[in-house]
Amino acid sequence: MFGFLRRPGLGLHAPLLDMAWDGNELRLSCAPAALDTIALELDGCHFAEVPVDALGHARCALPFAPSGAAAANVLPRRTREGAALAATALRIVFGKSGLAPATTRRADAALEPLAASCLLPFGADIGTREVVVAVPVYNAAALVERCLDALLAHSGGNTRIVAIDDYSTDPLIAPLLARFAAQTGIKVLRNECNRGFTATANRGIAEAGRADVVLLNADTEVGPNWLTGLRRAAYAGDDVASATAVSDNAGAFSVPELERENSPPACWNAEQVARALWQRAGLAYPQLPTGNGFCLYLRRDALDAVGVLDEAAFPQGYGEENDWCQRAAHRGLRHVIAGNVFVRHARSASFGDERRDTLGRAGMAVLRERWPRYEADVEDSLRSYERLVLDWRVRRAYADASAGATPRERLLWVGDGLPQWEDAELWQLRANGKRNELVVAGRVVAANDWNARDPEASYRALWDWLQLHALERLVVAERKDSAVAILCGLLDIPVTLVARPFAPSAASAFAGGLPLPPVRIHGGDA
Repeated sequence: MFGFLRRPGLGLHAPLLDMAWDGNELRLSCAPAALDTIALELDGCHFAEVPVDALGHARCALPFAPSGAAAANVLPRRTREGAALAATALRIVFGKSGLAPATTRRADAALEPLAASCLLPFGADIGTREVVVAVPVYNAAALVERCLDALLAHSGGNTRIVAIDDYSTDPLIAPLLARFAAQTGIKVLRNECNRGFTATANRGIAEAGRADVVLLNADTEVGPNWLTGLRRAAYAGDDVASATAVSDNAGAFSVPELERENSPPACWNAEQVARALWQRAGLAYPQLPTGNGFCLYLRRDALDAVGVLDEAAFPQGYGEENDWCQRAAHRGLRHVIAGNVFVRHARSASFGDERRDTLGRAGMAVLRERWPRYEADVEDSLRSYERLVLDWRVRRAYADASAGATPRERLLWVGDGLPQWEDAELWQLRANGKRNELVVAGRVVAANDWNARDPEASYRALWDWLQLHALERLVVAERKDSAVAILCGLLDIPVTLVARPFAPSAASAFAGGLPLPPVRIHGGDA
């Protein structure tokens, strides 16, 4: 009936009548009442379900490019897995109006840094900030062992681990924790009676003294860069109170499909999944009115302002962190999702699903009474543009696994003599005339003009590159207090001295390598 209205040249299929792009917003029109939503696919991967109004109009703003690239291919569908509403994907250019049939495939294009990335302010020192990881423990010995093993493997300097046994009934817990207590970097406490999750978490906060705190469930498994990522997210703004990781199974913090248990690629282990998100999820931290206590970073200044968790109202947990976050929000503080930090989560290991549901309902009743707007505020922010971008980038990363891609550690090498290691991803910072270049696989990904009389601009550029490109370690062949080493120390990037840079692999080079202490400066910015 409305076919004569269909825009020619775009190859649109009924009931879609029109589609337009103004450089910032996509507008679609269909016959009234024909569709409730239109599913948008970007570069071959589902992006969003866009609601259609009573007149048949749908609008989707894209304020920045989800892939970080200048262009994208857009394909509208009836439903996420349903029929396409166009004969071919249509190409859009961000900041430029107009649509045209796509002529190149973008599903395999590399994900670039986001224009909306939230970076640490230049010179901010998170490397010296002490963090206490508080792990309340109640039964589930196998998961506790996995949790603590991962923490010891992946937590760097200035970190203390405090495991608090809440009077477990599992006879395997006591000998297990005794074994861990003998190791450096971990302290074990035991409650004299079962005090409940919230009181146990508060004991961990008290044990931290003046340090920042991460509340971590004992049924989690952290991976590479987890604490560095949380630190950076928490200090990306002066008004941030907390940062929460993402997970395969953590309700609103699950990726790429929220409120569902997600299965990461079977061909990747937990470390590889964590590394994939570290490198590809991006740094446009979504915001929510709350964090999640499965892996929640709390800044010390926020704890000072807000206080500790309310153990009287939420004795067994399930609502205590939401209440704390609302108290912080009412003081003008924000809560961010560190989408590049993946933490595996078993969920309900101590209580089981039925007990969890009961506790969840009780906790929500208290939250509704105290914070009447809480649920509506959560719903309004769950599908923010930043969150849509995060989930889309995780889907893209997971799709690469089926193509055989395996995430490798990103290492930075400065100058000539780049090692040739197949088990790592080598990035090179080199001088090319008067330009500094950041290079990977022969491709220059970033460059900056060097001015020896005023080098600050180059230092600032390098500061951003280290964050935007998710570099994990600086590798050096000699001790040198360089500007690169200083910046890495501030950003909590470890430095490793290798005696054999031409070893056949990174693993063999690091086997004889020496971790170097961070290079510190005194009296001024980097």
